[in-house]
Amino acid sequence: MRKALCVGIDCYKNIAGLYGCVNDANEVKSALERNGDGTLNFNVKIMCSTSEESYISKGELKDSIIELFASQSEIAVFYYAGHGSLDNTGGYLCTSEIKRIDDGLSLNDIMGIVAKSKAQNNVIILDSCSSGSIANIETMPNYSLLQSGTTILAACGETEYTTEQNGHGTFTSLFVEALYGGAMNLLGEVSPGSIYSYIDRSLGAWDPRPVFKANIRGFVSLRKNMPPIKIDELRRIIEFFKSPYDEYKLDPTYEPDKHEVENKEINKEHEEIFSILQRYVKLNLVIPVGAEHMYYAAIESKACKLTVQGQHYWNLVKKNTI
Repeated sequence: MRKALCVGIDCYKNIAGLYGCVNDANEVKSALERNGDGTLNFNVKIMCSTSEESYISKGELKDSIIELFASQSEIAVFYYAGHGSLDNTGGYLCTSEIKRIDDGLSLNDIMGIVAKSKAQNNVIILDSCSSGSIANIETMPNYSLLQSGTTILAACGETEYTTEQNGHGTFTSLFVEALYGGAMNLLGEVSPGSIYSYIDRSLGAWDPRPVFKANIRGFVSLRKNMPPIKIDELRRIIEFFKSPYDEYKLDPTYEPDKHEVENKEINKEHEEIFSILQRYVKLNLVIPVGAEHMYYAAIESKACKLTVQGQHYWNLVKKNTI
């Protein structure tokens, strides 16, 4: 079982409201709920505050978080978009009724709930100001304490502020892009680590920097998209290359367009292999040897070889982990 709680708070009683948090929570819900092929991914509960009638209180938010992490599941994901605050005791998620900084739900309390989680994997995603203060040890501010199996993605550092553009949070917009495939591997899987890398690379030098914290033994997939190459084609990499450092010899029979050579011999098997090798090239798994393009590597009877990334996937296939 995979469970997610998505919370977006735009409406506040005593402080300025926001405009993109509810949109963000709904976008994250949609991205998590189904995989790229339409199969069910997460069972998602959503809480949104858009008006006085839908205020979300500290107690309601805390109860929902407790419920999320109280049941046994493969993975439990908590996503929050809204105001965040910070005082000398730590950070807070601001619920609709707050009057002062420390009225919100303490990030320390949230980590206390997560510490008792029955889920195998816990993922916390926060798009709020000062969210990077989560899991900091007060007496040792340069260190963090995380329960095993826990990953945190926060939109900004402890003293930084989040931003909104076009009705969405900048961090969440990139987070959703990453889920829909921007951060996927060749199997179509999207992990928290790849999401962090995607977001970090997408931001400018003056933007708030996302925070990534983890105490895990292996990455979990938050969403599976349609892979950029068929798995059975990817697995043929060990058929073409007998070792990670092998070169695959080519000749004109591999290239369907033979207008530059005298030998017009047609070999359909070679052409099929060449089309797969070309797909490897597009995915940075293979490069031609001694030629600028694969076309000339074939026409000039040269070769191709695996890139470092290609060698990595060769090893994965050889170990039968793909």
